[in-house]
Amino acid sequence: MEVLGCGVMRQGILQNAGLTSHSGWAFGMGLERLAMVLFDVPDIRLFWSRDARFLRQFQGVKERPGTRVKFQALSRFPVCYKDVAFWQPDDLHENDVHEVLRDVAGDLAESLVLQSTFDHPKTGRRSRCYRVCYRSMERTLTNAEVDRLQAAFCAALVDRLHVVLR
Repeated sequence: MEVLGCGVMRQGILQNAGLTSHSGWAFGMGLERLAMVLFDVPDIRLFWSRDARFLRQFQGVKERPGTRVKFQALSRFPVCYKDVAFWQPDDLHENDVHEVLRDVAGDLAESLVLQSTFDHPKTGRRSRCYRVCYRSMERTLTNAEVDRLQAAFCAALVDRLHVVLR
């Protein structure tokens, strides 16, 4: 691993700067390479990425010194979003919804995010709408596969959590 790399500058660069009778050295710190080892990042180009999935992994590291963050690989395959809305039973906890999704879709469910809630003005019932992000680390998921996963997730929500789908 190259850290604190250096080298002699090309004479043409110095000449373009009007320094014809000088020689120069270029130095680099290689901090990205140290961060690669520290965080187990496999490709240096990720540090210049604007991919929010990469950047989110390191949010708050500065505020938590000594916390060990291990890079989680990113899928290069496309995402498929599906929404589900249901009337919430009184005893429902959000972790229960996440657990049902993990049981049904496993690692193919990348995230589950609450999109909105709605309180019916007459009945007082609360509706929740979640967005599921399905993505595989190994391949592109077909629409038919994702539709089957979403149908199984919705059926499990009804069966296990007694929600009423909207």
